[in-house]
Amino acid sequence: MLLATLLFSLMNVGVKLVPDIPAIEIIFFRSVISLIISAGMLKLRKVNLWGNNHAWLISRGLVGATALILYFITLQKIPLASAATIQYTSPVFTAILGIYIVRERIKPLQWLFFLVAFTGVLIVQGFDTRVSGFYLTLGLLSGMFSGLAYNIIRKLSTTEHPLVIVFYFPLVALPVSGLYSVFNWVPPNGWFEWVVLIAIGILTQFAQYFMTRAYQSEELSKVAILKYVGLIFALIFGFIIFDEHFNVLTYLGMTIVMAGVIGNVGYKEYLRSKTAD
Repeated sequence: MLLATLLFSLMNVGVKLVPDIPAIEIIFFRSVISLIISAGMLKLRKVNLWGNNHAWLISRGLVGATALILYFITLQKIPLASAATIQYTSPVFTAILGIYIVRERIKPLQWLFFLVAFTGVLIVQGFDTRVSGFYLTLGLLSGMFSGLAYNIIRKLSTTEHPLVIVFYFPLVALPVSGLYSVFNWVPPNGWFEWVVLIAIGILTQFAQYFMTRAYQSEELSKVAILKYVGLIFALIFGFIIFDEHFNVLTYLGMTIVMAGVIGNVGYKEYLRSKTAD
């Protein structure tokens, strides 16, 4: 999980290194690479590419693509760590939307954790002048669409192979991003940007693979928390590569967001283990 988190963080750096390339065009490059790799893996395992529940699979691809486009826009426009912090609200949206999609109840203590997380986001936005209300809204919408995508994945988990679910993301995102890119194409500037765009696709694919292996090999509570080490990576890369600095109150806001999100994840796992016992 630590390796997956590092690779996802490097992907974020890659997106920020090509600020002149539209976010949807970056999704196009990512989708081409992911589609080829995912289709190859499904063929090797002799799994039907098209799955069973096509409507939900297509919906997962659409909302996942929307979430990623919005996230990439925030990555390009605001500091790396701030974008990552706002995106980490996705577990909150996952739980709230889960009330209606997968019929999961939320305990009173979880609402407190949610309030803590959103308070931290407001502190980050209020004390980091580089985070405007517009990009804060885009980041929160990205988290909301990510939460919706996670709920659809959970809904599909009993009927679809995990690789089929992964395959449908680029399958849906490619024509959408490709159509946009045809009319708004921004040519990558030199070999560096080409390498970065290809690297984004490869890094994402390997990150997803290592994350899946982690969830398959160890208890959820032990590996899920490690995902949030990504904020530390974001702070380090932002400082070293992009010379990003924050004031004390912004760091405090980030810490509060992480406390709320990690508290919710830990509490959910505690309830799950208690039920299992």
